[in-house]
Amino acid sequence: MKGSNDKRQELLDTALKTLDSGLNRGSSGNISVREGDGFLITPSALPFNECSPDDMVKVAMDGSWQGQHKPSSEWRFHRDIYQHRRKAGAVIHAHPVWCTTLACLNKGIPAVHYMIAMAGGNTIRCAPYALFGSQQLSDFALEALQDRKACLLANHGLLCFESTLKKALALTEEVELLAQIYCQTLQTGQPVVLDDEAMHEVIERFAGYKPND
Repeated sequence: MKGSNDKRQELLDTALKTLDSGLNRGSSGNISVREGDGFLITPSALPFNECSPDDMVKVAMDGSWQGQHKPSSEWRFHRDIYQHRRKAGAVIHAHPVWCTTLACLNKGIPAVHYMIAMAGGNTIRCAPYALFGSQQLSDFALEALQDRKACLLANHGLLCFESTLKKALALTEEVELLAQIYCQTLQTGQPVVLDDEAMHEVIERFAGYKPND
């Protein structure tokens, strides 16, 4: 089991990877990992590339926090995901270009590709708009994440969770690729969406697919 210091380093490393991959820029986005009876989260308004592991903030489920900096203003939907989704071990919120483009159109992503099933269902929903950092935004996000591991946030960005930081990053990258594919199909023609029967077969197949962490 990883100690707190190891988790702080892994959290920071994952945050830096979102910058390297273009999923986030500057101080946009926020990332967390479950830790004990709470979670560690990236700090508010501090660019990831200016952070050290000690800058990661420990937040309890009641919203109280410990550290040198305030937690990300979006700590509420991180907290609520951990409270309501037992298997959630890490959460990534990002502003990648293609996902955010669809979010600004208030569009989710239909089953234009079978890999949509990575997010847990046959669609990736778009939650309604609410002010960043608000409880209303968290409530909308939880509803959009019903039976899903990823959703878009209207006029905002992308929210994903998985059991580990590594898996959460992989899912974030996959959803951004799916968003790009969907946007490009809309530009070039009418996308063909896989039906529920086809996606059910994929989801069943994925349920038995256990790649290494």
